[in-house]
Amino acid sequence: MHFATILGQFVAIAYRKFMPGSAVPYFYLYGEPPRAVDQTFVHLERLDDRSRPSEWTIRPHSHTDLHQIFLLQSGGGDVVIEGVHNHVPAPALITIPATAVHGFDWSEDSAGWVLTVSVAFYEHLVRDHADLALLFGQSHLLALDAPAHREAASWATDLIKELGWSATGHRAAVEASVLRFAILCARLAEADRGKHVGIAASPSAALVARYRGRVEDRFRKREPITVHATALATSQSVLRSACQKIAGRSPSQILDDRALLEAKRLLLYSHMSIAEIAYSLGFTDPAYFSRFFSRQEGCAPSGFRQSRRHA
Repeated sequence: MHFATILGQFVAIAYRKFMPGSAVPYFYLYGEPPRAVDQTFVHLERLDDRSRPSEWTIRPHSHTDLHQIFLLQSGGGDVVIEGVHNHVPAPALITIPATAVHGFDWSEDSAGWVLTVSVAFYEHLVRDHADLALLFGQSHLLALDAPAHREAASWATDLIKELGWSATGHRAAVEASVLRFAILCARLAEADRGKHVGIAASPSAALVARYRGRVEDRFRKREPITVHATALATSQSVLRSACQKIAGRSPSQILDDRALLEAKRLLLYSHMSIAEIAYSLGFTDPAYFSRFFSRQEGCAPSGFRQSRRHA
């Protein structure tokens, strides 16, 4: 079956499921069912790869753990982000933070690129660059002049080539290309500060972002959700509603997802014993940690370590 047909069918199913008044559908990439995001995920595709099969209309949706940068080279269209509507002509850059609800109605002559990176990859990439770390604090609509447009188009061409092979320096080249886009977006956003180009996250999205930040800092403590909610000056029910609406996960599931990711990293890339890993993640009972891991991953920690190391 052709990709366009599959995409159209899946999107139609998603929108029949999420009727008006309910949570906005969330996808992996648009039209693809949600799944776990690899921490090193970087993807680049042409704008019309998903827009054309959808008749140039991308309906409002969100991505749980993926940031996006749109390079609009020709055409343009109506952009809605967190309920705010704008008309964006080419050439332009559009940044979409993870969890932000966004949709597009492109003109049929639109062309460009869509760069998608995992939140974990971006955070690793800009760990020592605080000015870039703030880029995805909100969405930006950024006009491009001719020189900047040519540069960005060249970077996209370089990146699509790098993503298609694994030559020496492949990872460094990919990281360099993503950094170029991030730097350009950050500089343009700074130059346009004070103008109507930034779109703040919704209250629910902002709360979930704050919760994710707290989870990242404290997931090893295995604190109850009540502790997190109190620290965020909200109630458990409000936090639960926001997480379900924005991320499609409960607060406990988000916390468990982060602990599971760290457990996998330690199993694959350290020589720590299962008990040592359990204690390092805040579990007081290694046997309970093993049951937790098996329930989440479908296999015991030892089995996961053995199968992946010999894959």
